[in-house]
Amino acid sequence: MADLPPGRALDAGCGHGAEAIWLAARRWKVTAVDFAAPALAYGRSMAASLGVEVDWIEADLGAWTPEPEAYDLVSCLYVHVAGPVEQMVERMAAAVAPGGTLLLAGATAAAGQTQVSLEAAHAALDPARWELLVAEHRPRPKAGAGEDAVIRARRVAEHVESRA
Repeated sequence: MADLPPGRALDAGCGHGAEAIWLAARRWKVTAVDFAAPALAYGRSMAASLGVEVDWIEADLGAWTPEPEAYDLVSCLYVHVAGPVEQMVERMAAAVAPGGTLLLAGATAAAGQTQVSLEAAHAALDPARWELLVAEHRPRPKAGAGEDAVIRARRVAEHVESRA
């Protein structure tokens, strides 16, 4: 997310933490969450070797709830969840601060595994509170490799109407 100014970021379903480390190296204050302890250990080791700080949390995104409105960027890429995807998207979206960005991507044909979809994003993101900047299927560069659902949304900044 090179076009966004650094702030607080949540890498939800971070795996080995490549994106979390990339963001931290660009002055983002990053929280990285994944259920796999070995992946988090690898991420911690890589971050330490590169001299970047990331807050690593072991948790299952099927149930874990982040702090509300706490992040300028919430990224959830290729995450497999148990349970309804819409609920996970709603929980991650609730963590985005007004004016912040939600980035979701998932394989559309993931061998029966549940990933983020355009339908899940549309169902979970209230159009009165979210501006969909990108919501489309994108083919993978390798021929026959399938396609991904890509969603980038900006949370509409709240405003209070003045009373005269």
